Amino acid sequence: MMLPCCSCCAAQTAVADDPVRAVRGPDPYNASMIAREPTLARLAIAEQALLEPYDLSPARLRQALGEILSHGVDDADLYFQTTRSEGWSLEEGIVKTGSFSIDQGVGVRAVSGEKTAFAYSDDLSWASLLDAAHTVRTISGQGQSRRVRTPASKVSRSRSLYPGTDPIGSLDSSAKVALLEQVERLAKAADPRIVQVMAGLAAEHDVVLVARADGTLAADVRPLVRLSVTVIAEQKGRREVGSSGGGGRFGLAYFDQAMIQSYVDEAVSAALTNLDARPAPAGEMTVVLGPGWPGVLLHEAVGHGLEGDFNRKGSSAFAGRIGQRVAAKGVTVLDDGTIADRRGSLNVDDEGHATQKNVLIEDGILRGYIQDTLNARLMGVKPTGNGRRESYAHLPMPRMTNTYMLGGHHAPDEIVASIKKGLYATNFGGGQVDITSGKFVFSASQAYWVENGQIQYPVKGATIIGNGPDALTRVSMIGNDLRLDSGVGTCGKEGQSVPVGVGQPTLRIDGLTVGGTA
Repeated sequence: MMLPCCSCCAAQTAVADDPVRAVRGPDPYNASMIAREPTLARLAIAEQALLEPYDLSPARLRQALGEILSHGVDDADLYFQTTRSEGWSLEEGIVKTGSFSIDQGVGVRAVSGEKTAFAYSDDLSWASLLDAAHTVRTISGQGQSRRVRTPASKVSRSRSLYPGTDPIGSLDSSAKVALLEQVERLAKAADPRIVQVMAGLAAEHDVVLVARADGTLAADVRPLVRLSVTVIAEQKGRREVGSSGGGGRFGLAYFDQAMIQSYVDEAVSAALTNLDARPAPAGEMTVVLGPGWPGVLLHEAVGHGLEGDFNRKGSSAFAGRIGQRVAAKGVTVLDDGTIADRRGSLNVDDEGHATQKNVLIEDGILRGYIQDTLNARLMGVKPTGNGRRESYAHLPMPRMTNTYMLGGHHAPDEIVASIKKGLYATNFGGGQVDITSGKFVFSASQAYWVENGQIQYPVKGATIIGNGPDALTRVSMIGNDLRLDSGVGTCGKEGQSVPVGVGQPTLRIDGLTVGGTA
C-alpha cells in the first residue's frame, strides 16, 4: 500500500479495556518491557558496527553535534544505519532472482524554526561527519560561531519487542530455495486449475544508532522477514489471480509447514473464487469490510489525515478538531508501535524515542495526532514515537506504525446478515487518499454481492469511493473479531517507504459509493 500523509498535536490517552490484547498478548507498554539490559546490549552492537570501525565514539558524536549547535539551531541529530538485505523469487519452478545488498551511512540534520537542513553520506569517517555538520548548521543564518556545551550522553529508554538476531543467517541458501519450491508444490497440488505460482522470500537485518542534540543516545537492531505467494488459476480460458503472505520481526523459522500451508490455501482460494466472480454493481450502498487487511482502508482514509505535519499546516481534514466528534460512537482507532514481533513495531523510532500506544480516536472523539519531534515542538506537544524514515538518506517525518480499530459487540455473521443489498469486501488491493479533502479510492480484490443477508456470488472490479471523515460517521456496526494483518504492509509518503501494520474488526459502513463494472 502506497500512501500520501500528514499529522500533528496533543497528548494521547489510554483505553482501559483493550480487546487487541487477546491478539497480541501482554501489553508491551508495561514497565517490565522497558528493559535496560537489552537497551544497552543493542547500543553496544550499534557502536561496534557503526562507530568503532571508523574511529568514532559517543564523545565525537557530541563534538559533531556541538559544531551544529554553535550556530544557534533549535535541534540537531545524527542517524547512523547499516542494513543487510536479501531477496529470493521463484517462478515456474525456477529461481528467477537472488539478491543480496549492504548499505550503510549517516544522516545529519539541523532544524531552525520550521526549516530543516539535511546532509547524508555513505562515508562514516570523522572528516565526512564533521563536513556534514558544518554544512547543515548554516541553516540558522547565524554566521558567527559560539561555544556550546553539549549535554552528557544519556541512553534513551527503549522496548524489547523482537529478537535482535539476523534473519538472513537463520536459514542457508539451499533451505530458502527449498522453502519456495515447497510453496509451488503445495499450490500446484491444491487444484489442477492452478497454472502458475510465484513465490518470494525477503529478509533484512537493520542496525541503527541515533545521537540527539540533548545528549540522547538510542539504538535498535531490527530483523524483518516476509514470504509472499501469488497464484494464477485458469478455467475455460479465464485467468484470475490470488495472493497471500505474511511476515514480521523474527527469523525465517516462523515460516513452518503450517504457516506456509495457510498462505498457499488463502492464495489458491482467492484465485478460484475470482474465477466465478461476476461484474460488480455500482451505486451508493451498504458496504461491509472484513477483518484484518481491509484495515488498509482505515490506514489510508483516516490514518494519514491524523499525521502531525499535515495537521500543523492545516492541510488535513482533521486539522483543529481535537476534542470533536469525528466518527460514530464505538469507533476507537489506535496507532501502536509496541506490539511484539509486528512488522510496523519498533523498539525506538528513528529519532530515538520509545514507541507508544497512541489513542487517536476514542469512541468517536478525536484525541490526538501522530507526532515526530519537529512537528511536536512546533505544536507544543510531546513526540509520540512516530518519527520514521526510510533510511539514513531520508529525513524523518510523522508516520504510522500499526494502525487499527478496536472491536465492538456484533458477531461477523450478524453484520453480514444485516445487509439488505450491498457489498461484502474481504480483501483489498491498492488505494489512495487526498489528505486535504479526505477523499479515498480503493479497489477490492475479493468481494461478494449480498442480498437479504445472504451471500449471492463473488464480484470483481469493485471500487470503493468515499471521504475518510465522513465514512467514519457512517459506521453502524462493529464486529467482535478484531484481527491484525498478516504482516505485509508497506506505506509510502513523500517518496519514502516504511513497513507498517493495519487491522480492524468486521465493519458495516452505510452509504458508500461503489464503482463497479456492471
